[in-house]
Amino acid sequence: MIVFKYIFWTLYRIWFYILVALPIIIMFPFLLVSILKESWYPYFFKLARIWARFILIGMGFVTKTEYLQKPEANKSYMFIANHTSMVDIMLMLVTAKNPFVFVGKAELSKIPLFGFFYKRTCILVDRSSAQSRQAVFLRAQKRLKQGLSICIFPEGLVPDEEILLGEFKDGAFRLAINHNTPIVPITFADNKKRFSYTFFSGGPGVMRAKMHHFIPTEALAKEDTRALNDKSRQVILEQLKAFQK
Repeated sequence: MIVFKYIFWTLYRIWFYILVALPIIIMFPFLLVSILKESWYPYFFKLARIWARFILIGMGFVTKTEYLQKPEANKSYMFIANHTSMVDIMLMLVTAKNPFVFVGKAELSKIPLFGFFYKRTCILVDRSSAQSRQAVFLRAQKRLKQGLSICIFPEGLVPDEEILLGEFKDGAFRLAINHNTPIVPITFADNKKRFSYTFFSGGPGVMRAKMHHFIPTEALAKEDTRALNDKSRQVILEQLKAFQK
């Protein structure tokens, strides 16, 4: 029986990368046109949401999202969520409908085909470089001023799978305070179980997400960054504990 499980997990991982590449190949001309101008990013975002949903359905994931509050159209937000899986990107694209730009790890730009669009549409960060982190801050500011939202997984590197929720970095919260942008905490309940970074694991099933009440930042100053970080993390942590029950 265990042999069949390992065979399934191997084929399941291969199938994931096929699903990642296939819609990009099919939509390549449209994707290419949509990244020619920064002002056309909302059109790219719509195509990215189709790509994400295609992958989730193809992997046998049934998404169920609960919204305690829904974002308004044409407003900017700071979307944050726990980060334990490669499919966090796809589930975030399906969950948050306002056009947003990912702030993500530069290493992902090396993935064939996917990386071509990733590095041209996302804000890449090398967390070991202070200069890179400052450049990220400036690029994110520019995007917010253009009316887009930002998505950051504030855990940074994916924590050990035994850790329920890692510590949050301050970058997302400093940026949100600087631009009076509401924090939108989102909890992903099942991504680690369904498709973690452990190769021989995972499988089809329900994938739950919960968008919490927004945390306003208008009355906050730079000195409140840590408190905002802790408050946002606590919202997600308590929900993860509730999901476990």
